[in-house]
Amino acid sequence: MEDTIAAVATAMAPSGIGIVRISGPEAVSVADRLYRSKREGKRLKDMKSHTIHYGWIVEQERVLDEVLVMLMRGPHSYTGEDTVEIDCHGGVLAVKRVLEAVIHAGARPAEPGEFTKRAFLNGRIDLSQAEAVMDVISAKNEYALQSSVSQLQGSVYRAVKEIREKLLYEIAFIESALDDPEHISLEGYPKKLLGIVRQEKEKIRRLLASADDGKMLREGIKTVILGKPNAGKSSLLNLLVGEERAIVTEIAGTTRDVLEEQISLGGISLRMLDTAGIRRTSDRVEQIGVERAKEHAKDADLILYVVDASAPLDENDAQIMELLKGRRTILLLNKSDLQTVITADELTARVDAPVLNISAREETGLEELETMIKDMFFQGEISFNDEVYITNIRQKTALEQALESLALVEDSIDMDMPEDFFSIDLMNAYERLGSIIGEAVGEDLVNEIFGKFCTGK
Repeated sequence: MEDTIAAVATAMAPSGIGIVRISGPEAVSVADRLYRSKREGKRLKDMKSHTIHYGWIVEQERVLDEVLVMLMRGPHSYTGEDTVEIDCHGGVLAVKRVLEAVIHAGARPAEPGEFTKRAFLNGRIDLSQAEAVMDVISAKNEYALQSSVSQLQGSVYRAVKEIREKLLYEIAFIESALDDPEHISLEGYPKKLLGIVRQEKEKIRRLLASADDGKMLREGIKTVILGKPNAGKSSLLNLLVGEERAIVTEIAGTTRDVLEEQISLGGISLRMLDTAGIRRTSDRVEQIGVERAKEHAKDADLILYVVDASAPLDENDAQIMELLKGRRTILLLNKSDLQTVITADELTARVDAPVLNISAREETGLEELETMIKDMFFQGEISFNDEVYITNIRQKTALEQALESLALVEDSIDMDMPEDFFSIDLMNAYERLGSIIGEAVGEDLVNEIFGKFCTGK
């Protein structure tokens, strides 16, 4: 924290501008060693915070670039420290030379996520907001972006803080009563506490209920396309992707390995996996492809079972239907533009899942598929007015641990245990919730979280 750090804050690719960010106690001094203003004698150290200045970056009397320099003094900056951002031309070499000059002038290269880590350590943001920064950067669809921005604005922090305040009040009350029983009575208190614990447990359950949706918003719905050879699986993938990504032929067994594509369907991200057609085969390579298809089906969020409506069901379909048990599935009756021999009723009699008539060749049924997926996963639409989405496993685990601790409080009350037992488990829940927002975390965890960030952020 005593070092002054620097990094390129924009992508290292040709662009209109590139930004070199400097943060730390010597940020202004480092920039002043390189910056030459259009106005003779103008120094950044004499300028007001949150101002922009026009000039050049000069190293050893050589002009490196014409720049704009933004000055932000701490604590009113992203990191909470003095920060200078140099906006130079976006050529890769130009940005690289400006960064090298900044390092030569006294800064050191920033580690991945170090700017955001300093923002967290300086109290500018909590840990859930810090994680949301990376989610905003990596958002793959509009819903994921809105969810991340909501968390960046403190939605998770506020929800967790409200629960922690309730628990802390009860902890303090119990401790005070145990220290001063003459003036503070615990008569009838366990019954009152039981109601409070159940109320807070319900709030935690609501947050946990959002975790699966949050994960799918961030990473995409893992969607596995299953079906017999030549059912139209690869044609469906190409249609959804919008280009010829999978080879389509009339030869059965053309797809032998899993082909994965990330697509956006109506603002929802789908991790689409096109798999080998499932059938009995003596071809060793095709057998491996079939086994991989079955493995991916086991942990899929959604299975799209593509059925050739122009061909009767057979033993291969029966084998596929076994894989669908207990899985979210949409039955797609493909080739509905041809003479069909399979009906929707025939399928639903064997598989408890909705049926949709599509034609990959004529590109029909996509809008209905989009609506069906939204209904299946997000009850038709996603609202961000009051919703809080838990988007990573660390936060989900902490919530589960807090819920377990509150369950222990309930057990202690039911067994008429002494009140100090209540306090121990309430404190455990309080600390587990604190780990979500960074109020009870160790240095190793902090380093691990920010080590996943990109350099410059």
